[in-house]
Amino acid sequence: MMNHNETAINFDEIIDALNNQKVIAYPTEAVFGLGCDPDSEKAVMALLDLKQRPWDKGLILIADNYDQVKPYIDDSRLTAEQRDAMFATWPGPVTWVIPAKSTTPKWLTGRFDSLAVRVTDHPVVKALCSAYGKPVVSTSANLSGYEPCRTTAEVNQQFNGRIPVVDGLVGGRQNPSEIRDALTGQLYRQG
Repeated sequence: MMNHNETAINFDEIIDALNNQKVIAYPTEAVFGLGCDPDSEKAVMALLDLKQRPWDKGLILIADNYDQVKPYIDDSRLTAEQRDAMFATWPGPVTWVIPAKSTTPKWLTGRFDSLAVRVTDHPVVKALCSAYGKPVVSTSANLSGYEPCRTTAEVNQQFNGRIPVVDGLVGGRQNPSEIRDALTGQLYRQG
């Protein structure tokens, strides 16, 4: 189980890395995530290169609260019922695919006109996004073809200690977050 005292982490080094367009790793609900500043093309390209992931797949943003993702999504396209369905799962381990604003960078949406976002209940990620003041990119911390990392030691081993890591515990879920379409409710990935 998660130790809720973990939120007392000093994020200065991590925030500095994010502000300098670097890739970081941090614990999420099930596995460690790789993250970076979603507004920096340089940082996102470095993350994609590090992970060996094609840009066109699109990425997930993880946030402390819904207001943090609003600059990237077209909230006006959601009905009250769609918003209620989404809010019923947040904060929590469900990622929702929402229409993106036309101003949202393609390095986040990939080939899609939507963006996957999650308001987390993981105390370390909530504290990180709160300290940073905006969401961070979230993709599993693993090299292509490897299992996602579940500990700080695994992240340091897979990435040869090249990225700053928020030392903490993953949330104990066995599977990555469920992914659903906010407009249709369609399940893309089982949680």
